[in-house]
Amino acid sequence: MTEKPTALLLDRPLLVSRLNSGDAVIIPTDTLPGLAVIPERAERIWALKRRPADKPLILMGATVESLFEHVACDCREEAIVAAALCWPGPVTLVLPARDKAMVRHLNPGGTTLGCRIPGCLQAQDLLAASGPLATSSANRSGAPAARTAEEAAREFPNVPQLGPQPWLPSSGQASTVLAWQDSGVWQLLRRGAVMPEGLRIRE
Repeated sequence: MTEKPTALLLDRPLLVSRLNSGDAVIIPTDTLPGLAVIPERAERIWALKRRPADKPLILMGATVESLFEHVACDCREEAIVAAALCWPGPVTLVLPARDKAMVRHLNPGGTTLGCRIPGCLQAQDLLAASGPLATSSANRSGAPAARTAEEAAREFPNVPQLGPQPWLPSSGQASTVLAWQDSGVWQLLRRGAVMPEGLRIRE
């Protein structure tokens, strides 16, 4: 019989303290458990996942304003419309970035940021306290994504998780990823948990 992994559970204030110290943590979302760090320490996620830095991380936040302050002005109007249709929820919007430092942290060599507000109240409360976080699924590169807190603890036994648990139910599927195009069309980069309505999407 496989022994159930024991995770270090920290409440929101303690987890925020660990984040502010530069540590990686595991958080619930509406899709899959996520590894999270403050953006300035994004390299911690790539090291944990054993993943090359050419695969961008997602910037998660609690509010549209906290995310879009890093986004270029030329797409902001259409991005606000898309955010109203998709967030909070399992859709990542890839947008041209204004904040070069943030791009350097999350998408080295790139010009865009993937942004999302998760439809998970526990995650939203944490993000409201911590500010936006660099995130990725809780798995080693090339391995299946952890779908539960227990699976994430088995993969990363030394990374603290948000308590209390159990977390709210999630879809167990990755987010849908849409990239803004100059024409106002959204390019489908990954079909995930949902397909939003009301947007011009090109597959």
